[in-house]
Amino acid sequence: MGKKLLFALLSVTLAAAVLASPRNSVFPPTASTATDAPDPEKPATSPQALTASDVDAWLSGFMMTTLRQGKIAGAEVVIVKDGQVLLKRGYGYADVEAKTPMDPDRNQLRIGSVSKLFAWTAVMQQVEAGKIDLNADVNRYLDFKISPPGDRPVTMIDLMSHRGGFEEGLKDLLATDPERLKTTERYLKENARPFLFAPGEVPAYSNYGTALAGYIVERVSGEPYETYVERHILKPLRMSGTTLRQPLPPAFNKTAAKGYQTSETAPSAFELVGTAPAGQVSATGADMGNFMLAYLQDGRFGDAQILKPETVRMMRTQMLETPEGFDSMAYGFFRGERNGRLLVGHGGDTVVFHSDLNMLPEEGVGIFVSFNSAGENGAVYGARDRLLELFLDRYFPAPAAVTPPAIAGAAEHAKAIAGDYDTSRRVETGFISMFYLLQQDQVIANEDGTISLSSLEGKRFREVAPDLWREVGGTRQLRVTEAGGRRAILDSHNPVSILQATPASRNGSLFKLVAAFSILVLLCTALVWPIAAWVQRTRKLPPVATGRAALVRRLTRIAVVVNLVYLAGWCMLLAPMLSSEYSFYNAGIDSFIRVLQVAAIVPLLGAILGIWNVWLSFRTKQGWAASVRNVIVALALTSFLWTAWMAGFLSWNLNY
Repeated sequence: MGKKLLFALLSVTLAAAVLASPRNSVFPPTASTATDAPDPEKPATSPQALTASDVDAWLSGFMMTTLRQGKIAGAEVVIVKDGQVLLKRGYGYADVEAKTPMDPDRNQLRIGSVSKLFAWTAVMQQVEAGKIDLNADVNRYLDFKISPPGDRPVTMIDLMSHRGGFEEGLKDLLATDPERLKTTERYLKENARPFLFAPGEVPAYSNYGTALAGYIVERVSGEPYETYVERHILKPLRMSGTTLRQPLPPAFNKTAAKGYQTSETAPSAFELVGTAPAGQVSATGADMGNFMLAYLQDGRFGDAQILKPETVRMMRTQMLETPEGFDSMAYGFFRGERNGRLLVGHGGDTVVFHSDLNMLPEEGVGIFVSFNSAGENGAVYGARDRLLELFLDRYFPAPAAVTPPAIAGAAEHAKAIAGDYDTSRRVETGFISMFYLLQQDQVIANEDGTISLSSLEGKRFREVAPDLWREVGGTRQLRVTEAGGRRAILDSHNPVSILQATPASRNGSLFKLVAAFSILVLLCTALVWPIAAWVQRTRKLPPVATGRAALVRRLTRIAVVVNLVYLAGWCMLLAPMLSSEYSFYNAGIDSFIRVLQVAAIVPLLGAILGIWNVWLSFRTKQGWAASVRNVIVALALTSFLWTAWMAGFLSWNLNY
């Protein structure tokens, strides 16, 4: 049974349609589907000269087609080269209803996790000032304590490389009501994330970790984080159209672009980011051009120097050892090779805004793009990836990729690693863990000896060396290794998370199968019970059971209905997530969650009653047909208890 079927079963209990389970856009997607997929075997081409006229003509055609086909409201693109702005253009609308054209000099967009680059810039400024030691225990700088497992502390290097070991979190991550927005200090203390891994062990992208770094800047500098960035980064870079303030200052309200799910929907409310340093910035494309120029000129912009040249050069270097050809984390930047050239940058997503900043330091070129819509079926993810790919292929092409032949035994190796995999960036505590069970990746062994990943549509990987799988007709690679005591798969394009083979206790396929079985049986039982009672009464049939057996039989049927009501309560709680309404998850619903947690006695009693009913049906010799039905119902009730446990419904945790 797939995700959609399981969600449909859940929705029946609500008597409302939950039509699909969209990709969780609070967390960067594990894969993107391009609206215009490249040819599998891409031929090498002669490079075009990167001139303002050529890139303007090329971009205009690409962007307008992309916006129209993807139902994306608007976008800004800025390209810098050799210390100058080569192009800055707006496409589509900043305000669809008012038909306000997008203007990179005027309109601010929410740049999501690209905001992290400001946090890491501030951290490195404090390193230069001697106030932060990248290798010191971060507890040295905090006024509360974080306690990782084991003896190794969390360091700033761990935070910058997303190896702090933190579990992901959703509560208070986004808000639309300013009254619900916590300060960074309050968020970090009240929403402390559990540890999934020991520090430095496994990459697991963490907004909480970046928020910690921003708070440390605030503590060691003696200035509020927003004020610090304004004084030491925005002002010297002349980024007057950029703000970290949430909600927006009045002057920015007039110029900020509106965000949309698609160009055909009403504008969404302004998104307030709880992990502020990880995603709070609203910026114009023109200002982000200044930011790129500073980094491409070793920290210099005009007469200002925001970092020492040697610091900027260090920030482009690899922090940790990775396999050859695999992306890594630089000091806050994603670092890798594309078309044989060094590429550093960072992407960012809120629910409706989607941005990407990439720089080719050795060529002195940078490109920033930001969209104000997710687009139809998440079209923006493919559009964003395709833009960078085509830009590089046009102006910095590489020879066509040639995939080496498969090694002996590749087909057997493919079968050996096939199965369900967890992303290391996940939640395991609380009810949100259910969505990670439903979104586990599948490694599929193909008949031709290649493997496919369910998250990377249309791609096949061939084993070209022991435990090294390369994309057929491409350069992407997968490395099979071990991490956290489990088989793991590294993706050469993703240095901030890995895939881990799931143990039986977290097998998503098994969870979906058992959940679907239990819910189907409970629904059928609830529907058939009154019909059977009516038939028995109208035909004056003798009762199936009498005495205590009849009472337990009746209580079991009641338990079936109460279990479905219990499930309906959880569906009401989870439904906003299916429509990306993440601001719903805050302290205001704690009481409702607590009621559902107290109601965990319902599936437990249901399972006990179901088993008791089976025992009595055999003891009182109710007949094989009745006994078989009772066994099936007992299995469903017991399976539902297991499903509730796996989904995190039985947790007493309000920090999720």
